[in-house]
Amino acid sequence: MSENFEPVIVGFLCNWCSYRAADLAGTARLKYAPNMRPIRVMCSGRVDPQFVLKALRNGADGVMIAGCHPGECHYVSGNIKALRRFVLLKKMLRQLGVEEERVQLVWASASEGIILAEKVDKMTAEVRALGPLNWNKTVLGGNGHPVVKAEPVAEEV
Repeated sequence: MSENFEPVIVGFLCNWCSYRAADLAGTARLKYAPNMRPIRVMCSGRVDPQFVLKALRNGADGVMIAGCHPGECHYVSGNIKALRRFVLLKKMLRQLGVEEERVQLVWASASEGIILAEKVDKMTAEVRALGPLNWNKTVLGGNGHPVVKAEPVAEEV
């Protein structure tokens, strides 16, 4: 791993809370890692797992999904939907051999710019410690084909 490695983190930020928290952090001149590339989505519940996989496949080293606190979603239960999708996505990524720290779910309201900045700094440090993802090598085995792992077969009794 290179000493100069700086991770690229794609951030899917809820329009009503997390994106505004990032805006607040900027206007308050809080210093935090510039590694996150924000993408505004109307609700964290609209972040399809395919978006996360595409970001990782196209060179992102990590993905942050940020939304309103549970119970405070502007679309009633969008963030609960995001949480359910996130849990399933983490299981799938684990099976593909991708470290869990590379994809994170964060709750941050519009007034919590400091919290969002701290989460971005923390995730950046974690992903930097992991090193580059290298999707083609990690997931595809370097040859464009999925890595095949032999599963033990239960013996007949």
